[in-house]
Amino acid sequence: MMTTPILEIRELCVSYGKVEALHHINLKVAAGQIVTVIGPNGAGKTTMLSAIMGLLPSKGEIEFQGEVQRDIEVEHLVAMGMTLVPEKRELFGEMSVEDNLLLGAFQRYRHGDRDEGKTMDQVFATFPRLKERRAQLAGTLSGGERQMLAVGRALMAKPKLLMLDEPSLGLAPLIVREIFHIIADLKKTGVAILLVEQNARAALQIADYGYVLETGSVALEGESRQLADDPRVVETYLGLGGKKQ
Repeated sequence: MMTTPILEIRELCVSYGKVEALHHINLKVAAGQIVTVIGPNGAGKTTMLSAIMGLLPSKGEIEFQGEVQRDIEVEHLVAMGMTLVPEKRELFGEMSVEDNLLLGAFQRYRHGDRDEGKTMDQVFATFPRLKERRAQLAGTLSGGERQMLAVGRALMAKPKLLMLDEPSLGLAPLIVREIFHIIADLKKTGVAILLVEQNARAALQIADYGYVLETGSVALEGESRQLADDPRVVETYLGLGGKKQ
């Protein structure tokens, strides 16, 4: 059952020039819930996250924490508790793991919060491998470790809503499983997660609710278990006759 949404998007449209990339998207995420958006490459998934975060101009209504965002500013949304981990991860390769994490707490530090040490301990508890490599340069980490660092840095901001863009991209299957286990565990901390993912099988296994985005529109939505059993989703995104892996 859906509680009061922490994020609600109503009739979201995004255009690149005269080409409309997103058409009237409606979507909700409740506190402590994992909502996934799956769909093929080029469906508009990254565009949607960028628009929610205020990185792209859009039409429609974005309501976050009960407040409709009129003039969306990234800094304001981050201060309110929205964080995006982009597909490219955008780490500072010449800086240590620890310094990359501290940057995640910068906005809170500016607002007078001085608990970054305690928050970092919590991140290290979630990602023990980052603790082992705290002094290592981010640019020398493996792909999986870089993804852990990108998520860890986002958690340093103590977000209410964590948005993840293709966290499994380019990672080996074993590492993908590990990353998704961690994302599922994060839900227990109360953070809401909006997960954009091409790996439909992995995403639907950990999500509560899902949306299928195709050519800029929501083609299907429903509880993730129902979507995982829907013949259209099985045929297009899951393959193998819907067998669980």
